[in-house]
Amino acid sequence: MNLLLLEEADFTAADRVVLGDRRFTHMQEIHRVAVGDTLRVGRLGGQMGQAQVLRLEGHEAELQVTFDQPPPAKLPLTLVLALPRPKMLRRVFQTVATMGVPKLILVNSYRVEKSFWQTPFLEADAIQEQLILGLEQARDTVLPEVIIEKRFKPFVEDRLPAISANTLGLVGHPGNHPPCPRGLNEPVTLAIGPEGGWIPYEVDLLSKAGLTPVQLGERILRVETAVTALLARLF
Repeated sequence: MNLLLLEEADFTAADRVVLGDRRFTHMQEIHRVAVGDTLRVGRLGGQMGQAQVLRLEGHEAELQVTFDQPPPAKLPLTLVLALPRPKMLRRVFQTVATMGVPKLILVNSYRVEKSFWQTPFLEADAIQEQLILGLEQARDTVLPEVIIEKRFKPFVEDRLPAISANTLGLVGHPGNHPPCPRGLNEPVTLAIGPEGGWIPYEVDLLSKAGLTPVQLGERILRVETAVTALLARLF
């Protein structure tokens, strides 16, 4: 945890917070704080700053906080991602938040098992929990927007063209395609498929929506690896 992320319920006054959950445990066991110590903090959805420890007790800590720094800029990106398997999904949420993706759209695909959509990790509270862990790692305060689209064809045909308009549309897909571009400064809409890639029909629909297939080489990557590799290369 590189940033102590604070929510509205933590505040007892404009400049005071009381913590008694996992963040308090982290302060004790990892930071080993004492009264008078300072920590980096951020207000969820707001600015970052510092906190001074005013009081430590067996079950809670009271902090005085000030906020005077903006969070880091997000990437100019909309990420369209075929729903990963549940165990990987949690890590992907953290990665997306850590790397500064502002909008994540989870979509269905032929190779996405139907059971994946039943995972409790897609519940709103579970999603936010993993996104917050990613924000804490990156020292960010702004949650990515997560949109769930369970019907691939209607989404790609009816909504994706408007989303990708005025952006560079790309499909990460193994095969004989141009290499993924590097070091971009323009807005991007990027679609990444499941392990094994999109099926040809899906690539065709994505192409008709304005997204061009690109590749990272001959190796087939896990979804979480592909997300990191493509974002690092693009930006």
